[in-house]
Amino acid sequence: MQLGRLYLKYIALFFICSWSAAISAQEIAGRVVGISDGDSFTLLTVDNRQVKIRLAEIDAPERRQPYGSRAREQLSTLIFGKEVIVDVQTVDRYGRTVGRPYKGGLDVCAEMVRTGAAWVYRQYLRDDGLLAIERDARKARRGVWGLSESDNQPPWEWRRSGGKAQGPNGCTIKGNIGSGGTKIYHVPGMSSYAATRIDASKGERWFCSEEAAVAAGWRAPRN
Repeated sequence: MQLGRLYLKYIALFFICSWSAAISAQEIAGRVVGISDGDSFTLLTVDNRQVKIRLAEIDAPERRQPYGSRAREQLSTLIFGKEVIVDVQTVDRYGRTVGRPYKGGLDVCAEMVRTGAAWVYRQYLRDDGLLAIERDARKARRGVWGLSESDNQPPWEWRRSGGKAQGPNGCTIKGNIGSGGTKIYHVPGMSSYAATRIDASKGERWFCSEEAAVAAGWRAPRN
Protein backbone atom coordinates (compact mmCIF):
# COMPACT_ATOMS: atom_id res chain seq x y z
CA MET A 1 0.00 0.00 0.00
CA GLN A 2 2.80 2.40 0.95
CA LEU A 3 4.69 1.59 -2.27
CA GLY A 4 1.51 2.19 -4.24
CA ARG A 5 1.08 5.67 -2.77
CA LEU A 6 4.71 6.51 -3.48
CA TYR A 7 4.30 5.33 -7.05
CA LEU A 8 1.24 7.54 -7.54
CA LYS A 9 3.11 10.55 -6.11
CA TYR A 10 6.00 9.85 -8.48
CA ILE A 11 3.65 9.68 -11.47
CA ALA A 12 1.93 12.94 -10.43
CA LEU A 13 5.28 14.69 -10.02
CA PHE A 14 6.39 13.42 -13.42
CA PHE A 15 3.33 14.87 -15.16
CA ILE A 16 3.67 18.22 -13.33
CA CYS A 17 7.31 18.52 -14.39
CA SER A 18 6.46 17.50 -17.95
CA TRP A 19 3.65 20.08 -18.08
CA SER A 20 5.95 22.84 -16.77
CA ALA A 21 8.60 21.93 -19.34
CA ALA A 22 5.99 22.05 -22.11
CA ILE A 23 4.93 25.57 -21.05
CA SER A 24 8.51 26.82 -20.90
CA ALA A 25 9.18 25.49 -24.43
CA GLN A 26 5.95 26.87 -25.92
CA GLU A 27 5.66 29.69 -28.43
CA ILE A 28 2.55 31.74 -29.16
CA ALA A 29 2.16 33.74 -32.36
CA GLY A 30 -0.36 36.44 -33.09
CA ARG A 31 -1.15 40.13 -33.51
CA VAL A 32 -0.98 42.65 -30.66
CA VAL A 33 -4.46 44.17 -30.22
CA GLY A 34 -4.12 45.96 -26.89
CA ILE A 35 -1.48 47.58 -24.67
CA SER A 36 -2.22 47.61 -20.94
CA ASP A 37 0.95 49.27 -19.70
CA GLY A 38 4.69 49.20 -20.30
CA ASP A 39 5.06 45.48 -19.67
CA SER A 40 1.77 43.82 -20.60
CA PHE A 41 -0.40 43.52 -23.69
CA THR A 42 -3.17 41.48 -25.32
CA LEU A 43 -2.32 39.08 -28.13
CA LEU A 44 -4.87 37.84 -30.68
CA THR A 45 -3.58 34.41 -31.63
CA VAL A 46 -3.80 32.75 -35.04
CA ASP A 47 -6.69 30.62 -33.73
CA ASN A 48 -8.57 33.80 -32.69
CA ARG A 49 -7.95 33.61 -28.93
CA GLN A 50 -7.09 36.67 -26.86
CA VAL A 51 -4.19 36.03 -24.48
CA LYS A 52 -2.91 38.42 -21.82
CA ILE A 53 0.89 38.61 -22.04
CA ARG A 54 3.24 39.84 -19.30
CA LEU A 55 6.75 40.66 -20.53
CA ALA A 56 9.25 38.38 -18.81
CA GLU A 57 12.34 39.47 -16.87
CA ILE A 58 11.60 43.21 -17.00
CA ASP A 59 9.42 45.60 -14.99
CA ALA A 60 8.13 48.88 -16.46
CA PRO A 61 6.91 51.86 -14.42
CA GLU A 62 3.32 51.56 -13.24
CA ARG A 63 0.86 53.82 -15.06
CA ARG A 64 0.64 56.22 -12.10
CA GLN A 65 4.41 56.37 -11.71
CA PRO A 66 6.67 58.94 -13.35
CA TYR A 67 7.35 57.74 -16.90
CA GLY A 68 4.53 55.18 -16.70
CA SER A 69 2.58 56.67 -19.61
CA ARG A 70 5.70 57.02 -21.74
CA ALA A 71 6.67 53.40 -21.09
CA ARG A 72 3.22 52.33 -22.29
CA GLU A 73 3.63 54.51 -25.39
CA GLN A 74 7.04 52.98 -26.06
CA LEU A 75 5.66 49.43 -25.96
CA SER A 76 2.75 50.50 -28.17
CA THR A 77 5.14 52.01 -30.71
CA LEU A 78 7.13 48.79 -30.80
CA ILE A 79 4.37 46.21 -31.16
CA PHE A 80 0.79 47.52 -31.32
CA GLY A 81 -0.92 46.12 -34.40
CA LYS A 82 2.18 44.07 -35.20
CA GLU A 83 2.71 40.34 -35.53
CA VAL A 84 4.86 38.90 -32.74
CA ILE A 85 6.03 35.54 -31.46
CA VAL A 86 6.10 35.07 -27.68
CA ASP A 87 8.61 32.66 -26.17
CA VAL A 88 6.57 31.54 -23.15
CA GLN A 89 8.23 31.03 -19.77
CA THR A 90 5.34 30.49 -17.35
CA VAL A 91 1.88 31.66 -16.25
CA ASP A 92 1.70 34.13 -13.36
CA ARG A 93 -0.73 34.22 -10.43
CA TYR A 94 -3.04 36.55 -12.36
CA GLY A 95 -3.40 34.03 -15.17
CA ARG A 96 -1.24 36.02 -17.59
CA THR A 97 1.16 34.25 -19.92
CA VAL A 98 4.70 35.41 -19.10
CA GLY A 99 7.19 35.42 -21.94
CA ARG A 100 9.67 37.19 -24.20
CA PRO A 101 7.98 38.64 -27.33
CA TYR A 102 9.89 39.04 -30.59
CA LYS A 103 8.90 41.19 -33.57
CA GLY A 104 10.94 39.82 -36.42
CA GLY A 105 14.47 39.82 -35.05
CA LEU A 106 13.72 42.42 -32.37
CA ASP A 107 13.79 41.28 -28.74
CA VAL A 108 11.05 43.50 -27.29
CA CYS A 109 12.08 43.05 -23.64
CA ALA A 110 15.68 43.99 -24.41
CA GLU A 111 14.52 47.00 -26.43
CA MET A 112 12.35 48.26 -23.56
CA VAL A 113 15.39 48.08 -21.27
CA ARG A 114 17.68 49.64 -23.90
CA THR A 115 15.45 52.69 -24.28
CA GLY A 116 15.13 53.12 -20.53
CA ALA A 117 11.42 52.28 -20.55
CA ALA A 118 11.83 49.38 -18.10
CA TRP A 119 14.06 47.99 -15.39
CA VAL A 120 15.54 44.51 -15.38
CA TYR A 121 13.38 42.50 -12.97
CA ARG A 122 16.09 40.89 -10.85
CA GLN A 123 13.73 38.57 -8.99
CA TYR A 124 12.77 36.77 -12.21
CA LEU A 125 15.90 37.30 -14.29
CA ARG A 126 17.11 34.46 -16.53
CA ASP A 127 19.07 36.39 -19.16
CA ASP A 128 22.05 38.15 -17.55
CA GLY A 129 22.67 39.98 -20.83
CA LEU A 130 19.81 42.33 -19.93
CA LEU A 131 21.90 43.74 -17.08
CA ALA A 132 24.56 45.04 -19.48
CA ILE A 133 21.85 46.65 -21.61
CA GLU A 134 20.43 48.34 -18.52
CA ARG A 135 23.86 49.63 -17.49
CA ASP A 136 24.27 51.26 -20.92
CA ALA A 137 20.81 52.88 -20.69
CA ARG A 138 21.60 54.17 -17.23
CA LYS A 139 24.96 55.58 -18.32
CA ALA A 140 23.28 57.36 -21.25
CA ARG A 141 20.45 58.57 -18.95
CA ARG A 142 17.81 57.24 -21.32
CA GLY A 143 14.18 57.02 -20.24
CA VAL A 144 13.68 56.47 -16.51
CA TRP A 145 17.40 57.04 -15.96
CA GLY A 146 16.98 60.68 -16.91
CA LEU A 147 14.49 61.25 -14.06
CA SER A 148 15.44 62.78 -10.74
CA GLU A 149 16.60 60.31 -8.11
CA SER A 150 13.35 60.67 -6.15
CA ASP A 151 11.22 59.88 -9.23
CA ASN A 152 13.39 56.98 -10.40
CA GLN A 153 11.78 54.34 -8.18
CA PRO A 154 11.73 50.70 -9.34
CA PRO A 155 8.15 49.50 -9.85
CA TRP A 156 8.48 46.66 -7.33
CA GLU A 157 9.34 49.23 -4.64
CA TRP A 158 6.47 51.45 -5.78
CA ARG A 159 4.01 48.55 -5.42
CA ARG A 160 5.45 47.57 -2.06
CA SER A 161 4.87 51.13 -0.80
CA GLY A 162 1.23 50.97 -1.85
CA GLY A 163 1.72 53.15 -4.91
CA LYS A 164 3.32 56.00 -3.03
CA ALA A 165 6.47 57.72 -4.22
CA GLN A 166 9.26 57.81 -1.68
CA GLY A 167 12.16 60.14 -1.13
CA PRO A 168 15.26 59.66 1.05
CA ASN A 169 14.71 57.52 4.16
CA GLY A 170 11.28 56.49 2.89
CA CYS A 171 9.75 59.98 3.34
CA THR A 172 6.59 60.43 1.26
CA ILE A 173 5.55 64.11 1.62
CA LYS A 174 6.46 66.20 -1.43
CA GLY A 175 7.69 69.76 -0.85
CA ASN A 176 7.01 71.53 -4.14
CA ILE A 177 7.95 75.12 -5.12
CA GLY A 178 5.57 76.91 -7.49
CA SER A 179 6.50 79.30 -10.29
CA GLY A 180 6.04 82.28 -7.94
CA GLY A 181 8.24 80.72 -5.27
CA THR A 182 5.28 79.47 -3.21
CA LYS A 183 6.21 76.44 -1.12
CA ILE A 184 3.44 73.84 -0.99
CA TYR A 185 3.63 70.36 0.48
CA HIS A 186 1.58 67.43 -0.83
CA VAL A 187 0.59 64.43 1.28
CA PRO A 188 -0.25 60.99 -0.20
CA GLY A 189 -3.97 60.89 -0.92
CA MET A 190 -4.26 64.53 -2.01
CA SER A 191 -5.59 65.01 -5.54
CA SER A 192 -2.43 66.89 -6.50
CA TYR A 193 -0.03 64.30 -5.11
CA ALA A 194 0.45 61.95 -8.10
CA ALA A 195 1.07 64.78 -10.57
CA THR A 196 3.62 66.55 -8.35
CA ARG A 197 7.28 65.97 -9.18
CA ILE A 198 10.20 66.83 -6.92
CA ASP A 199 13.23 68.53 -8.47
CA ALA A 200 15.98 68.87 -5.89
CA SER A 201 17.91 71.26 -8.15
CA LYS A 202 15.14 73.85 -7.59
CA GLY A 203 15.26 73.46 -3.82
CA GLU A 204 12.27 71.14 -3.67
CA ARG A 205 12.35 68.55 -0.91
CA TRP A 206 10.85 65.46 0.62
CA PHE A 207 9.54 65.50 4.19
CA CYS A 208 8.76 62.71 6.61
CA SER A 209 6.03 64.65 8.45
CA GLU A 210 3.76 67.65 7.92
CA GLU A 211 5.29 69.25 10.99
CA ALA A 212 8.74 69.11 9.39
CA ALA A 213 7.38 70.65 6.19
CA VAL A 214 5.72 73.52 8.05
CA ALA A 215 8.84 74.15 10.13
CA ALA A 216 10.86 74.43 6.90
CA GLY A 217 8.49 77.03 5.45
CA TRP A 218 6.09 74.90 3.38
CA ARG A 219 2.30 74.97 3.72
CA ALA A 220 -0.59 72.72 2.74
CA PRO A 221 -2.51 73.48 -0.49
CA ARG A 222 -5.52 75.76 -0.11
CA ASN A 223 -8.87 74.28 -1.10
